[in-house]
Amino acid sequence: MQTTDRFLRACNKEPVDCTPVWFMRQAGRYMAEFRAIREKHALLTVCKTPELAAEVTLQPLHRFNLDAAIIFADILLPLEPMGLAVDFVKGEGPVIYNRIKSKKDVEALRPVSPEDTLGYVATAIRYVRRELTVPLIGFAGAPFTLASYMTEGISSRDHRETKRMMYSAPDAWALLMDKLTCVIGDYLQMQVHAGAQALQVFDSWVGALSPMDYRTYVSPYMKRLFARLAPLGVPVIHFGTGTATLLEMQKEAGGSVIGLDWRVPLANGWRRLGDDVAIQGNLDPLVLFAPLPEIKRQVDDILTAAGGRNGHIFNLGHGILPETPVEGVEAVIEYVHQKSARPISKPIQ
Repeated sequence: MQTTDRFLRACNKEPVDCTPVWFMRQAGRYMAEFRAIREKHALLTVCKTPELAAEVTLQPLHRFNLDAAIIFADILLPLEPMGLAVDFVKGEGPVIYNRIKSKKDVEALRPVSPEDTLGYVATAIRYVRRELTVPLIGFAGAPFTLASYMTEGISSRDHRETKRMMYSAPDAWALLMDKLTCVIGDYLQMQVHAGAQALQVFDSWVGALSPMDYRTYVSPYMKRLFARLAPLGVPVIHFGTGTATLLEMQKEAGGSVIGLDWRVPLANGWRRLGDDVAIQGNLDPLVLFAPLPEIKRQVDDILTAAGGRNGHIFNLGHGILPETPVEGVEAVIEYVHQKSARPISKPIQ
């Protein structure tokens, strides 16, 4: 099969013939094909059944001219083998019934061998790689975001229990973050060994922190995680939401690509981060609901801000929403490719 490495070249800041496009949550409920599977199977069943996870991963690639796939999984999968009872409740989202409340709870968390307890993800990766003509991205949640779920038990607006542990039980927090950093590092390593050609670390809730708290309670563990991933030799995307005050520290923590959410103008974010990292982003997911002229206008704004520089990967500033019109997704993909087409100059030395 003929393959394209446009996405990987952009991750490495190499010249490309046009800006690569992929979307967070590109396999999901906005697609009728995905909804048909979910009518028959629970989310965790899809994640834990390699044949189903592979099928769902490939669905958007059969439908759209995307430049990368991302394995279908969920960031909370590593929490079950650590000893937590995780479920996805309709209308409420993820729920952890035995949330972490104390250092004793943290100490009771089990060590995890990803090959033994999360091997279904590796199997799904191997299945998908047999079919793909574009690179495959593996992923995991970042330590802070997983710790937040573990301490809150549900999605939270104020992260009250998370910050309570950070501030009032720093020893428990340090132990929790240490355990998560080890589990996530092993889990991502397994994904690369199974065939993932790039990785993304999702720090979805880290925007709840001040810069001082990020530096004290999160950055040391992120640095350790990215140092652990560096020898794997694959691009690693560092993504968070609400990170306008944290971008420089995110870069310092690590990642060959920094993902911007839609709140940060791309030109501003790239100026702050410098030209030595690639940038991913950053269309507001709700623009996909807009009329075509507005979609094109906002895509134009992002491509103009990127200025044709090497190292731009077009994506949303967060994941595709379930009600998103398929036509909006297709329009963005085709317009980005068309508008950004350019001859490849000499490779970077």
